[in-house]
Amino acid sequence: MTEDEVRRQFSETGALLHGHFKLSSGLHSETYLQCAKVLQWPERAGALGTALASLLAPLHPSAVVSPAMGGVIIGHEVGRGLSVRAIFTERVDGAFALRRGFALEPRERVAVVEDVVTTGKSTREVIAVLRAAGAEPVVCGSIVDRRSRAAGRGAALDGVPCRSLLALEVPVFEPAACPRCAAGEPVFTPGSRHLAARN
Repeated sequence: MTEDEVRRQFSETGALLHGHFKLSSGLHSETYLQCAKVLQWPERAGALGTALASLLAPLHPSAVVSPAMGGVIIGHEVGRGLSVRAIFTERVDGAFALRRGFALEPRERVAVVEDVVTTGKSTREVIAVLRAAGAEPVVCGSIVDRRSRAAGRGAALDGVPCRSLLALEVPVFEPAACPRCAAGEPVFTPGSRHLAARN
């Protein structure tokens, strides 16, 4: 799947939003990728998962682990594409953990799969959970890598190589430097991390 084909998936489903958004990282952006609007369609989710699985397959993961909520669907589809199991971490008292009887074998080779990487915070947290469990994170995968070139788009996270279907240069701002905040515009918080905090 080409980058243009990935962009088309977002365009056709209205998943590329413009406005004033607070991202899960705490940074602000004028663009938000609502992957759930793409992944609600099983055929689209399957196509993206198959394409991402093909990028991760050379690293030979035997399991996929994703952060809930955003990574669960694409992680499942990547697992299907790789013919391996797909499990997920959840936040417990603010920190990611494996629950629901999920466990990993010592030195099990794991792919960490997300929908979108902005700063890599969630991915790094999952990597830490895997290492604490004795597993070996061998690759990180995402539909979109929106880290800037200066921040290392496509670069490894905590020593783990990263692969994505689409690299997207989208400016982000600290709240104090956000032009929309300076203009007094209200900020919208669509991310699942913030939704969980409100419930």
